[in-house]
Amino acid sequence: MSDAKRLAAEKAIDHVEDGMIVGVGTGSTVAYFIDALGKIRDRIAGAVSSSEQSTAKLKALGIEVLELNSTGTLSLYVDGADECDGNKNLIKGGGAALTREKIIAEASRKFVCIIDPSKRVKVLGKFPLPVEVIPMARSLVAREILARTGGQPVWRDGVTTDNGNVVLDVHNLSIVDPPALERELNQIPGVVSVGLFARRKADVVIVGGEPPQVF
Repeated sequence: MSDAKRLAAEKAIDHVEDGMIVGVGTGSTVAYFIDALGKIRDRIAGAVSSSEQSTAKLKALGIEVLELNSTGTLSLYVDGADECDGNKNLIKGGGAALTREKIIAEASRKFVCIIDPSKRVKVLGKFPLPVEVIPMARSLVAREILARTGGQPVWRDGVTTDNGNVVLDVHNLSIVDPPALERELNQIPGVVSVGLFARRKADVVIVGGEPPQVF
């Protein structure tokens, strides 16, 4: 799937305009986008990064990384996804960067999602849904998720987010109404962010291939 990821990432460069500050996500597909962005670094004003991992890669390619608090609204955010349904609703957070990814997506006028064909699904939920949680609330949130959804929350042991929190991965879900589930889980005290991108879903999805598909 590496070729498909690269092709999707390179197609996303079409959305980058001269002078832009580009929001950049996290993950293996985004790594190809950062490589492509490095080739046109003199055309852009900089980037806002969703993770320490992406920040390091951007800086290594000579791209200035800016703080979202100082940039204001962004014109473009490019990120991958762990699953994408036909309505452009997403599951994200496999790389544990979901909160910062959600913040940058919210701050951007256009959200371009780049995926390989394996990430397309009819119904979200086969990929476990990540939920970032304040550490002291981990058990409480897990009990609440089980009671409300019937899904099985599993602590991603040994993983701490860039925000200092923990991640619960919720298995055995079939998410037929992504916006409703996102709202429901956001109400649980201790939840920082839910890896459902439904209220702020992708505007454009690029599926890697020869040629890439755009919808």
